[in-house]
Amino acid sequence: MSLVELIARADERALAASGLACVDRCVPLLSGEDEPLRPLWAALAADGGGAGDDWARRLERVRGALAGPVAHRGGGAEEEAAALARRMLAAAPQERSAAGMRVWADACSVASLRIHRILEPAPDGPGGEPSRVEAGREGRTGDVPPLVAAELRRQITVLELLTGHGAAGLRQALEVAAEGRRVLRAVVSRRERGHG
Repeated sequence: MSLVELIARADERALAASGLACVDRCVPLLSGEDEPLRPLWAALAADGGGAGDDWARRLERVRGALAGPVAHRGGGAEEEAAALARRMLAAAPQERSAAGMRVWADACSVASLRIHRILEPAPDGPGGEPSRVEAGREGRTGDVPPLVAAELRRQITVLELLTGHGAAGLRQALEVAAEGRRVLRAVVSRRERGHG
């Protein structure tokens, strides 16, 4: 099943986790801390009434913590990628409704893939960036560069984990996000050394 189809069929919790995981993997562009989004993951894991209010309160705190500018020695590409990551977090819905989370998860999917495309160390091949990203989301991965292909697999894995295991899949989804965060941190570090 393609990423677009998985997003269309996912429930509110899976969509929230999908969007959050995209932001989490891009955290190295926003913060030197390793897990600033942990409070939001905890809100997703909470059951019962009030979980939505808890999400909104924690979201505001996380936004405040990540509000400061982050300087990147890499210049233009890193700054563009950081701006996309910041917009993903800014667009997170206060209310955890399926409709709102679906729009956010879809936007985060596209933005995260674009970030990985911007930072892709492999040389460009044929085809423009937007068409490649969308083709990958629809299941056509032939022209997708390696860093973007890996991010696409992570996005699909998170949605499959939450669709197949519900709340129990959150811990594994968090591990997938952490793996992607380590990969992106290494990419950013290499690029900065190259510009140093």
